[in-house]
Amino acid sequence: MEPILAKCGYRCDLCLAFETNLKGEQDKKRLSKALARYFDCRVRPEEIGPCKGCQAATEAPDKDCQVYPCVLKKGLQNCGQCSQFGCDKLKTRMDVVEKCLARHSDVSNKDYRLFFRPYLSRAALTQIHLSRGG
Repeated sequence: MEPILAKCGYRCDLCLAFETNLKGEQDKKRLSKALARYFDCRVRPEEIGPCKGCQAATEAPDKDCQVYPCVLKKGLQNCGQCSQFGCDKLKTRMDVVEKCLARHSDVSNKDYRLFFRPYLSRAALTQIHLSRGG
């Protein structure tokens, strides 16, 4: 599968909540527990639904996301294409995941792959930005 990047660079195609990955109640429970454990975010399993990703969405899947409306307003696919790449909105979004990972140095390889790798966007966005002459 070709990588599907969110506007902030998250890898939708790797996210457990992405519509093609969310297989049932067990996945919802697993994701709910991981969000609480690693990100101190409480989302009940029944509140987790299949996500189409923000590239296909008509509104931000994450209501607290400051990146989505900004990128949408600028008519870009993602932050890597922005002349203001690395702005505070994006930095805040990237830093949250990186700080959570740093607090959980004991995370298993499986949990890293499922619950951190999809949201570590700095390298992918930097590569996109640099390829555009940024």
